[in-house]
Amino acid sequence: MRILYFSWIKDGIGKSQEDIDLTGNIKNIADLINFLSEINNDYNKVFSDLSSIRFSKNMNLVNIEENIKNEDEIAFFPPMTGG
Repeated sequence: MRILYFSWIKDGIGKSQEDIDLTGNIKNIADLINFLSEINNDYNKVFSDLSSIRFSKNMNLVNIEENIKNEDEIAFFPPMTGG
């Protein structure tokens, strides 16, 4: 799975993307966030307030309960504004 990070999320984690192999217990975005939060304190801090993070799967906005699989591309980014 490819994971993309944007804006302050990218800055907090220190990378713009990474590739991981999902384990059997990661079924949705919430599970993925829990997994990432256990990697180190940087991930834990970034994901501590999910109200300020949006998610996409394969370039489509989704909610935190969206099912995911290894072939997906997941992105984390702050809320967008129009203009």
